[in-house]
Amino acid sequence: MSNPTSGRLISLDALRGFVMFWIMSGEHIVHALAKAAPIPIFVWMSSQLHHAEWNGITFYDMIFPVFLFVAGVSMPYSFEKKMQLAGVKSPKDLPSSEKRKIYLSMLRRTCILLVLGFVVNGLLRFDGFDQTRFASVLGRIGLAWFFAGIIFLNFDLKKQLIWFFGILIGYYAAMKWIPVPDFGAGVLTKEGSLEGYIDRLLLPGRLHSTVYDPEGIFSTLPAIATALLGVFTGTFLKAKCPFSINVKLLLMTLAAVVLIVTGLIWDISFPINKHLWTSSFVCFVGGFSILFFVFFYVIIDLFGFQKWVFPLILIGSNSILIYIAAEGLVDFKHTADYIFGGLINFTPIIWQPFFAALSVTVVQLILLYFLYKRKWFLKI
Repeated sequence: MSNPTSGRLISLDALRGFVMFWIMSGEHIVHALAKAAPIPIFVWMSSQLHHAEWNGITFYDMIFPVFLFVAGVSMPYSFEKKMQLAGVKSPKDLPSSEKRKIYLSMLRRTCILLVLGFVVNGLLRFDGFDQTRFASVLGRIGLAWFFAGIIFLNFDLKKQLIWFFGILIGYYAAMKWIPVPDFGAGVLTKEGSLEGYIDRLLLPGRLHSTVYDPEGIFSTLPAIATALLGVFTGTFLKAKCPFSINVKLLLMTLAAVVLIVTGLIWDISFPINKHLWTSSFVCFVGGFSILFFVFFYVIIDLFGFQKWVFPLILIGSNSILIYIAAEGLVDFKHTADYIFGGLINFTPIIWQPFFAALSVTVVQLILLYFLYKRKWFLKI
């Protein structure tokens, strides 16, 4: 058993690929399977691959924050070489000239993600300003990662934790106590929430859900805390300290349990809600994000069982590209029907949607394998 606390973590690509799989086509496979074979486990899995209507949580609600958490975990590793070259132990001690280069690189990445988010939302259809949605999943990833990076680069761990708790408590206080015109304070509905009001007031173009946007302006603040949880996890894992790797993993697991319990308790006053990205949601899903990461880290990076996750690594190593492609840039269904449609027609009718969905995944993986073998990755 190895101890890969430095260098690239293969488990991060695999975990990133795991959560992206459900978005790119995995959900359709499970939905079709539940219809073809409606046994309880498949029906339950299908129910977990829908967003909660409002309050509450499903597995599908966890996909986005886990992806953002993974981006946070990778941050301490991505800055490690720069710290070594500068001869410093903490990113806040990097020379100002080096920090400026990092800031520009981070800003460039964020701007690219914002623009790609616009494109995914249909910007290039030119439907008009009022019909263009400017908030996006990619935009939130870029903004939350950027501000978490600014905090990581300029503050020690103690002050990073202050930022983390300050964001969660401040967001809670604002959502509960700042009154919204015509609704008052603490109304956590789509129309009455402070988050929805700020979106209607400040967010240009079309809102995703008319009266609010799940990737809106104000709810991006607690998303920064989600990215910071990843930063804390990556920092702790790679830190040189008296703890063995087994003790570190145990402590991470205990921290995950504490976060989950905290989220459940906070849910009483501030419901777990992905649409509003509530503080209880950050804690609850943050705990599960750590558990997912610990599982993948132990199996892949510690025990070296990597062959079984190769398809996930294909997805995770080009996750942004396959997300953009699957969201409409490429018609994978048309290609899959063209290649496999004849064969699928020989299967029982009730199973044809399942095999059709599976064929889409096969086409996507073939494309990703082609890109992987040629080392063509969308680096942002």
